[in-house]
Amino acid sequence: MERHERIAKAIAVSGMKKGEIAAACGVANSAVTQWISGESKSLRPENLYALAKATGFRAEWLAIGEGPEVEESNVEAITQPKMSFRYPVISWVAAGSWAEAVEPFPPGFSDRYEVSDYDSKGVAFWLEVKGDSMTSPVGTSITEGMMILVDTEADAIPGKLVVAKLADSNEATFKKLVEDGGRRFLKPLNPAYPTEMCAEGCRIVGVVVRAMMKL
Repeated sequence: MERHERIAKAIAVSGMKKGEIAAACGVANSAVTQWISGESKSLRPENLYALAKATGFRAEWLAIGEGPEVEESNVEAITQPKMSFRYPVISWVAAGSWAEAVEPFPPGFSDRYEVSDYDSKGVAFWLEVKGDSMTSPVGTSITEGMMILVDTEADAIPGKLVVAKLADSNEATFKKLVEDGGRRFLKPLNPAYPTEMCAEGCRIVGVVVRAMMKL
């Protein structure tokens, strides 16, 4: 399901009108129409979270189709204060030495930070996606320029999107972790790119837990 289809479903299920959604997100009615039609490829993080709050759907599911559509609970929901967590943004170049990248960041490590509702299990940081190897024609698609939040202590299980470092490379790669016949592979979402084996020496730097588009 494409992102605009997920947005359309969330709005339809909520029963809200476009004008109400626009008011809740602080945008014009035409912007909501473009979100639904897929004409608009950009959606500010603050608009995404406002849309999630208004419709009751999870922001992560709306953005990339990962996880349940809504928060699952067997107890009555109560209003909780919205938590936000601040994580540094590092470049692929700065993260080239991945042994250091997973250590706690010293003061002044980064002059740029982004906020998320995700409470990381370990050291976490944002990366900007380079290239189109994770751009998919169907389903989940992470396009170039999107920001991904990497948690270095999250469970790296098959099916998760991960940042990994191959044994024969000084650079990191962003792929989907899959398993076949007891062996692990790094699979791009773009079918035009080859799947790589995550063999001996391949190290999972962290699991991608959030994705957002920055304008």
